[in-house]
Amino acid sequence: MQQGPDTSILLSLVNTKMPYGKYKDVLLYKIPMHYLEWMKRNGFPKNKLGQQLETLFEIKLNGLEFLLQPLINASKTGNR
Repeated sequence: MQQGPDTSILLSLVNTKMPYGKYKDVLLYKIPMHYLEWMKRNGFPKNKLGQQLETLFEIKLNGLEFLLQPLINASKTGNR
């Protein structure tokens, strides 16, 4: 039985780099909102990356970036 939310997608936003395009090699959580808005208008990819970017869009749109902060801090200090 799972006791809390599945943080694996949030961890992936903090640890995964954009594989292509203008923001290639930038950690997903650092991609600016204007790019995510563009992706939303043009359609997110139909794969794991698309799911990650769409999740990040919703997080930023709803002001929930604070949910990522503990994971960002942990990744910077190596305490995952």
